[in-house]
Amino acid sequence: MTVVLVHGVPETADVWAPFVEELARLGEADVVALSPPGFGAPVPDGFDATMDAYRGWLVGELEGIGEPVDLFGHDWGGGHVLNVAMTRPDLIRTWVSDVLGVFDADYVWHDMAQQWQTPEVGEAVVAGLGQMPVADRVAFLDAAGMAVEVAERVAPGIDEAMGRCILRLYRSAAQPIVADHAAEHLERAAARPGLALVPTEDTYVGTVEQRRRAAGRAGAAVAVLDRLGHWWMTQDPSGTARVAVDFWREHR
Repeated sequence: MTVVLVHGVPETADVWAPFVEELARLGEADVVALSPPGFGAPVPDGFDATMDAYRGWLVGELEGIGEPVDLFGHDWGGGHVLNVAMTRPDLIRTWVSDVLGVFDADYVWHDMAQQWQTPEVGEAVVAGLGQMPVADRVAFLDAAGMAVEVAERVAPGIDEAMGRCILRLYRSAAQPIVADHAAEHLERAAARPGLALVPTEDTYVGTVEQRRRAAGRAGAAVAVLDRLGHWWMTQDPSGTARVAVDFWREHR
């Protein structure tokens, strides 16, 4: 079975490197790491980088694979995964996401997201990030919790195109848009086996209670990643790869 990984913001597919190595060690060699437009891949002409546009992009990529996959997303990649699970379950065999709390009715976007969603403020923030020397971007990601050896691979890919896509994506998902979307569709994700990853130290994607509540609505199992943060796959690639593999094999 093909495993498809989708990363988030502000990242490139390099964020998965240690995790993919561990998956291979555990026998999962058929792994595809997709790069959303603007996040390590070119932005096609006319692509507006909204939440719905990224869902459409991912649907197209999965249709091209031609068989149901084990779909696995982190950060906004996890949002794209869940949006596909809610609307095109025929394209997936299982799904995993670490951002279910974002789809809870009580979720409030984190401080950085609210800056990105604010006109002029967001433009200034992403411009500053893109203009940072690469070493400073590495330090920024490291301070936020990404393993430094991974940050050194991700940081060079943060550019102006990524910044523009960040603004469009987050502004398309300002509350109550995501909550309203989930209210209408979240239960549909239960059409395929799902797993909600809950890193206990991740402060970006809602409280543990919000993540558990949304997982219940989506019919998903819950795996608590104790003492891990937002970039759990760089902090403990071995342990988290085992969690993923155990889930997939349970449903094969």
